[in-house]
Amino acid sequence: MNPKVDFYFNKVQKWQEEIVKLRAIILACGLTEELKWGCPCYTFQQDNIVLIHVFKEYCAVLFFKGALLNNAEGILIQQTKNVQVARQVRFTNIAEIVELEPTLRAYIFEAIEVEKAGLKVDLKKTTEFAVAEEFQAKLDGMPGLETAFNALTPGRQRGYLLHFSQPKQAKTREARVEKCIPKIFDGKGLDDE
Repeated sequence: MNPKVDFYFNKVQKWQEEIVKLRAIILACGLTEELKWGCPCYTFQQDNIVLIHVFKEYCAVLFFKGALLNNAEGILIQQTKNVQVARQVRFTNIAEIVELEPTLRAYIFEAIEVEKAGLKVDLKKTTEFAVAEEFQAKLDGMPGLETAFNALTPGRQRGYLLHFSQPKQAKTREARVEKCIPKIFDGKGLDDE
């Protein structure tokens, strides 16, 4: 157990018993406990394998390369259609965790083997993501914007494309584009300060 991670387990109240049990299961598989993205993250030779996180309706373990796991038990969930690689296993009570403990251990060991083998998922290319028409209009009409956007990392580009295309209303999409243009020119991603 990593003392830096203890605060997470102490602050979470609703899923306390469940996440303590998940922690024990994961640590018993020989992974290293770290704090990443404000959550307990478990690594094998510095490669991310799984993390624990909590939501209002459930707590979960997230397998970073879950799309590559066999999922014979059918318990892995793709959070949203835009999540390409990671998969969750969700729990709403301690009994579910106890019942699935052998399966969880098997999935963790499989995830370690996936990492050892160096397996990777072929990610959707940035060009395959939809471009909101409001952003396309700015790309076509604003000098230098397309060059600045293309200079961003593929991950930052995808982040913007998803952010711009999510709202249903054109007014909201337009507002998001306007707000983000200065960050794009500064070479920053959506969440960069």
